[in-house]
Amino acid sequence: MEVYFQLIKDVEGLKTAVADLRRSEFIGFDTETTELDPYKGELRLVQLSDGKSTQVIDLRHFGSNGDLRTNEALQPLRDLISDKANIKIAHNAKFDAKWVRHHLGCELDGIFDTYLASQLIAAGDSERRHSLADAAQFFTGIELDKSMQVSDWSSAELSHSQIEYAARDAAIMRQLRDEMADRLGRDDLERVAALEFDCLMPIAEMELNGVHLDETRWREQLDKVKIAQAKTADELQDMLSAGVAQASLFGRAEINLDSQAQVTDALVNLGVPVPNTTRAWELQPLAETYPVVAKLLEYRGVAKSLSSFGENILEFIEQKTGRIHADFRQIGAPTGRFSCSNPNLQQIPHDKQYRRCFTAAEGKRLVIADYSQIELRILADFSGDERFIDAFVSGQDFHAATASQVFGVKPKDVTDEQRSFAKRLNFGIVYGIGASRFGLMTGLSQNDAENTMRKYFGTFRKLDEYLRNEGRRLLQERNARTGSGRLLRLRFDENDRQQTASARRYGINMPIQGTSADILKRSLRLLHDQMRGTSARLVNIVHDEIIVECNADAAEATAAILENAMCSAGQEYITKVPVKVDVHVAEEWSK
Repeated sequence: MEVYFQLIKDVEGLKTAVADLRRSEFIGFDTETTELDPYKGELRLVQLSDGKSTQVIDLRHFGSNGDLRTNEALQPLRDLISDKANIKIAHNAKFDAKWVRHHLGCELDGIFDTYLASQLIAAGDSERRHSLADAAQFFTGIELDKSMQVSDWSSAELSHSQIEYAARDAAIMRQLRDEMADRLGRDDLERVAALEFDCLMPIAEMELNGVHLDETRWREQLDKVKIAQAKTADELQDMLSAGVAQASLFGRAEINLDSQAQVTDALVNLGVPVPNTTRAWELQPLAETYPVVAKLLEYRGVAKSLSSFGENILEFIEQKTGRIHADFRQIGAPTGRFSCSNPNLQQIPHDKQYRRCFTAAEGKRLVIADYSQIELRILADFSGDERFIDAFVSGQDFHAATASQVFGVKPKDVTDEQRSFAKRLNFGIVYGIGASRFGLMTGLSQNDAENTMRKYFGTFRKLDEYLRNEGRRLLQERNARTGSGRLLRLRFDENDRQQTASARRYGINMPIQGTSADILKRSLRLLHDQMRGTSARLVNIVHDEIIVECNADAAEATAAILENAMCSAGQEYITKVPVKVDVHVAEEWSK
């Protein structure tokens, strides 16, 4: 691929280049950096292309990275980057957005992200790859040589090959965008694409903001977990030793508690009716009857906490900020849900002793908000079931209201057991569980589980009708969509009953879970715009929960902004039931 480019090293050249670029509605955009982390490296190049000619701006000629934010000579570049009238086309634009925000001090606005577009068009196809080289090959047939990507971008003088490589990545963007835009239109994905592009800058800001972890509290918690692990392991060894075939001559028999085979053998020898595997959800119903199973689950919980959330978390604290800056993937699953890594903040245990370690900085407060039963509200809205809807509209405890209708008792007479059943059923329906799985979850016999579910669907007849009709449609049309139009193509062998059942369950759940993700992403954009100019900063998200940090004296005002943004986003997708958001202010991450 031939590319015409100019290397910009002076103020006049920059002014001319920006003026020329402003004539183009769509501009290919890319950056080259010396590191992957904006807190550790230098923003070396900014590349901008109208598709015919490409401007490569070497920022080292405009001062050190520490001075770039205040360098007035770069203002035309900042204005272009932040002007939504000129659409910047970038691949994995979140990366570039973080670098220009941190080093140039401007937002990236007016975005078309070819990485996100590629994921949306793939519609859940796990075989597809979405690197720039892969996307360019798939949509344009052009092969990109990425060998220079790992070259030394900190050199005093960059080589012609490096500059040409940098220019080529920006130059291809216009053609790539045109092909993708056509496909997005044909697949009716334009609304969800706009949703994802609008959410990009808030996520970039959140990663830059980071979240504060109290290291002292964390180490104190680890010490407690280590003590608990040793105690639980000792108790479990005692309980399992009687089931070990070959006893020790010198006391109790010791087994490897992390070996599924050894633990299973010991349980079987103790008379425990162990299922095919010892996964937690399959063992849970046995825990009440067999104390050794309860102890095994307790041990595994403690062991997982120590391995997943131990000393390793502290390694992610950035020394320059004293905060953790995790990596969030916008489309971490085909449903549109986020995934998180380095570290995975979305899997921090709900236990208070863990979450209290994540605190507001001195003089700050955390404003924590989460949607109340958002997936069930989406299901009520989609199904149009009047009784299901009324259970929310009444404003009562939803699970108690459901139990009241299913069991035919007055709301005040609902027992804890009936409410628990209703709660498990409500959430289970979202994930398409059947009577067998519900029986395992609750300890009910197959017959009792079937009768309970029969009562449930006898109460919510339109919900039952919706789920049946949607299941049939999914198997015929092999696709599902969320409220924003996000698409999932179902791939299964219709002659394989297990694959077919799994595809049906997933296809029914996808629009519900995916619309929840749509709502969260819309709320993040509304929140980003409404918080501009305040002390509030987005610091973390966990599925349907948003955490914002702000000055202590602005906490109540920030809470109002957060609640308004989240409710407004929800109301764009849910119209038949009220959207409820629970908000509170705290010094630490808590419920």
